[in-house]
Parts: sequence; C-alpha cells; structure tokens
Amino acid sequence: MKNVDDLIESAAELASRGLSKGEIADELNVSRETASWLVERSGATTQPTDQAAPEAAELRASGPQDIHVDWSAIGRDSKRMGAIAEAMADMLAKHGEDVDLTIGIEKAGGPIATLVARELETDLGTYTPAKHQWEEGDIEDLGGTFSRNFAGIRDRECYVVDDTITSGTTMRETIEAIRTEGGEPLACIVLADKQGVEELEGVPVYSLLQVISVGKDE
Repeated sequence: MKNVDDLIESAAELASRGLSKGEIADELNVSRETASWLVERSGATTQPTDQAAPEAAELRASGPQDIHVDWSAIGRDSKRMGAIAEAMADMLAKHGEDVDLTIGIEKAGGPIATLVARELETDLGTYTPAKHQWEEGDIEDLGGTFSRNFAGIRDRECYVVDDTITSGTTMRETIEAIRTEGGEPLACIVLADKQGVEELEGVPVYSLLQVISVGKDE
C-alpha cells in the first residue's frame, strides 16, 4: 500500500467481508481509532455517526495520526519469514533456555510465533485479543481468549510474539491474560514498534524495528 487512499480502499474491502473494526485495525497495522476513520471515509460503515466513538469523531475532523507498517514483503514469503523468526528468536534467547512456551497474538502474531517457537524449540500457544470483537463503544466490556487447540499456559514461563505495537494496549492485555491463567511472560517481541516501548507491565519488550513519528506539535 502506497498512500492513505489505498488504506481506505483496503478498509472498505475488509469491512465488506464482515471484519470488525478491531480486526481491520489488526489487518492494516493501525490503531482502532484510525481503523474507524478509514472505514468511515470509505463509506463502508453501517454505524450511525452519532454512535461512533469520540476518538473516531475527532479523526473525521483532523485525519489519522498514525503510522502504517506494511510488512507483506516478508509475510508472503516463508523463507523471509523464517529469517525474521530466527532474528527474533536470537533476541529472546538471552533469557535462557528454560522457557518452553511461545504465545502468538492472533492474527498476524500466530504465524510468526510458530516459526519463533520452532527456532527456540518451545511449545506454542495463541491468544485472540478483545479488539477482534470491537466495533464501537467500550472495549473494556469485551474479553480475549486462548485457543484450546494449542499449548496450555498455567505455571509456565513464556515469550509473547506479535507483528507490531501501535499503542501497547493489545500486548498489555495479553500479558495480563497470561498472568490470569497462571503463566509468567518473561519477554515480548515484535517486528515493528511504533511507540518506542521498552517494557510493559514489568515485561521487557524487544523489536526488530522502531518506527517513530517525529513532527512539530500544533
């Protein structure tokens, strides 16, 4: 994708397929508020404007303040994905050899975590965050889930893997969910971090790339 018009077109296409705004945010690697703005600009939304989130209303007036990260050149090729996973596993390996579980945050974090787990020779788990159900309103009323098709978490130390950090909300949610299940996250890693996050909830966060917007406040 080259520009905002491309993102708007992609948001419309994803909305037409029935994806929630939270899932669209995940697919396009943007914040939930930016996803709302993109969908509304595309005309694909069926949500009445007077029910939209306050953040979305602000974005309609000012435009999105976000950074889009397109890593599809990596994601479409298994060899490239494998090389990236090897680099991510190398960064996590500093925490020792006793960790036997890697958790991927769905959707994009799942395939990456699978390859990282293979490199580190750990079991694999996946977490689907609350934002995948989100349309508008209070996301605090929603909850995420761990898939029962993968490894259990209780009493295990683990790593957490995702593709990007936009605000840190999803990673923080995952850390808290792991602890609620009785596990202990030792470190998190992503391909790209938009915020320059070094730790969340006391857990160190690593990234291959930090993508920081530098601009003049108005």
